[in-house]
Amino acid sequence: MPRTTETPWWRDAVIYQVYPRSWADSDGDGVGDLPGITARLPHLAELGVDAVWLSPFYTSPQNDAGYDVADYRDVDPLFGTLDDFDALVAEAHGLGLKVVVDVVPNHSSSEHAWFRAALASPPGSPERARYVFRDGRGEGGDEPPNNWQSTFGGSAWTRVTEPDGTKGQWYLHLFDSTQPDFDWTNPEVREELEDVLRFWLDRGADGFRIDVAHGLVKADGLPDANPDYDLATDPTNSQPMWDQEGVHEIYRSWRRIADSYATPGDPDSERLLCAEAWVVPAENLVKYVRPDELHQSFNFEYLMTPWIAAEQREAVAQALEHAAAVGAPQTWVLSNHDVVRHASRLGYPQTPGARRVPGVGPEHEQPDAELGLRRARAATTLMLSLPGSAYVYQGEELGLPDVTDLPHEHRQDPTWHRSGPADVGRDGCRVPMAWESDAPAYGFNDTGRSWLPQPASYGRLAVDTQRGVEGSTLELYRTLLRLRRERGLGTGELTWLDLGQDVVAFSVTATDGTATTVVANLGRAPVALPDGEVLVTSEPLADGRLGVDTTAWLAG
Repeated sequence: MPRTTETPWWRDAVIYQVYPRSWADSDGDGVGDLPGITARLPHLAELGVDAVWLSPFYTSPQNDAGYDVADYRDVDPLFGTLDDFDALVAEAHGLGLKVVVDVVPNHSSSEHAWFRAALASPPGSPERARYVFRDGRGEGGDEPPNNWQSTFGGSAWTRVTEPDGTKGQWYLHLFDSTQPDFDWTNPEVREELEDVLRFWLDRGADGFRIDVAHGLVKADGLPDANPDYDLATDPTNSQPMWDQEGVHEIYRSWRRIADSYATPGDPDSERLLCAEAWVVPAENLVKYVRPDELHQSFNFEYLMTPWIAAEQREAVAQALEHAAAVGAPQTWVLSNHDVVRHASRLGYPQTPGARRVPGVGPEHEQPDAELGLRRARAATTLMLSLPGSAYVYQGEELGLPDVTDLPHEHRQDPTWHRSGPADVGRDGCRVPMAWESDAPAYGFNDTGRSWLPQPASYGRLAVDTQRGVEGSTLELYRTLLRLRRERGLGTGELTWLDLGQDVVAFSVTATDGTATTVVANLGRAPVALPDGEVLVTSEPLADGRLGVDTTAWLAG
């Protein structure tokens, strides 16, 4: 169903995340690539999404799967060429799909030309001023400049050896030591990243997902962090490396650039800016989507909310309230390349107040796969009915679980290598896609090679085993996406209904008056449905009643 020309495409878009290493491999080397993505784009058009978001494909040593960028204006040979990118954009646009590119502005690779120049230059030089270099503390400067810790484990500082061979300054890396942080107080850094945006917009990109959007600016003086800080008990996000006020002027500038590429009077031509910002409280997060800043910011609070009716209602209500306060659409997501897939995450007992499931390894308690998939289908059916935009992570339309028994010798995530048993990392959600049940590597390529091993369960969930099969997870997603568009749910208005404490129920009224009732049963017994034509259910009804961990949409 065509989009109304009055509505900017991004306000209710469903955007599908492709992790290039794991989508489709055209040359058989075991790593996905841009030509592989292009060849499989018809799957997304058939699925019914509006856009594809590509995780990084830039020139990179791949120490953090491409989030360590060595050249922001080229494609890594592992993934193809700039010509391959151009071909992908052309094919996507021909299929009616927008293309959103990942941009990584907080840090570069240590192999970036700028950082190599910084290491070869003395303290105080213009080359070092592009990054956060500081003298150490203590006798001889042997202690890091402050107590900040890397998100991947260990200190956020690494000491360099100066060109003359002496022990030198320290540089900041909020992630891996091969990912030095830029210094955004330097105008040269700002100009460079703005030019990077223009480079990809000129090549046809329809927008950007902004990695670590809340981390670019650090508190003046780089004060010590609170070592006892606990987000669960102090939801102020008041740490000196995150969510500083200065980021907002950066994004006002970026918004002006994005808007300059739109055709006046054509909402479909607008370019999207979406923040990956792990920010609380919600009052701080919505600052990123004020009218003159970014268009969207991921709603991670919703992603982390347990499958408990009261908490689901509260998360949705607060998210919509805060977004409405700044005139922005809310953005919903259940899985991505950094978290345990929701088909596995929801297979654990749901604990009130719990907000995150860490990576799962073979030594940990394993999720209930059947329960997890049932809840995942119900949660997705709930999510795709909510007003606003939504993101779908590759393979979730097949019900792919996390690979929770991945042998440790195959792990490549720097989180695992820096923290060891404390955190197994994110590889479990990044295992390559399953396209064909009886093909090598389940159709990922023709050689059977795969940079991470695929489990046997992926064969049973492959695209070709689910396409056209009534009740399959793939067909459920296709139905949900079609009905979402036809019934105007993404731009509708939500009104809550009271059908019991263990039921999440509401009505969404589209701008043309079309009403859709949504009922999700999170209790322990089937419940009666209100009157209305049943449009879709995440699981079959039992004697006309909505079963446990099941969501239904009804007309009216």
